[in-house]
Amino acid sequence: MAEWLDVDKIVELARHYKALGPIIGILLPFIESFLPFLPLFVFVFANASAYGLWYGFILSWAGTVAGSYVVFLIVRKYGRNRFLRFLTKSARIQKLIKWVDRNGFAPLFLFLCFPFTPSALVNLVAGLSDMKKSYYLFTLMAGKLVMIFTISFIGYDLKALLTQPIRTAVVVALIVLLWFVGKWFENRVNRKVEAEFRSLSVRQEEK
Repeated sequence: MAEWLDVDKIVELARHYKALGPIIGILLPFIESFLPFLPLFVFVFANASAYGLWYGFILSWAGTVAGSYVVFLIVRKYGRNRFLRFLTKSARIQKLIKWVDRNGFAPLFLFLCFPFTPSALVNLVAGLSDMKKSYYLFTLMAGKLVMIFTISFIGYDLKALLTQPIRTAVVVALIVLLWFVGKWFENRVNRKVEAEFRSLSVRQEEK
């Protein structure tokens, strides 16, 4: 275990990773869009460390945007197919779809900006909504730009993270802050969705 905390070992791994070429740097974030249990954070860190801040950021951003948009297109085309109808059975999903149709860009953009909010759920809901394809692509590119650059900036110098305790402490604090802010925003959106639908239900009953 100790050898994986060795600075030279980390640098050597980054060199081997880089030798695989830029395709792997795009492919891993792309695959994560289909398998959201995979650690996107780790892939972005690896790209930034191996290829440098800017090039690594571009590879990660291109991979995750392409993967997320493909998921969106698949859900848009087949999501209401009877074989995939289980995707829309959840009452929460139905409420989110209607809420996104009404509110559009702003909430989706903010969701995509935070690294710990469920971007897979955002792709699903957007795909099942009536949002235009070009509109979602723009939202996706903008939101992921903020999120991927933030992660890349945090992790581009892994050597410094292991040798500079103050930098490490700042990075850990920033990650924790992002997690709390993301969860706060997610809970706030959920409360808004529930409040709106309760209000709509009351109005319908009054009619």
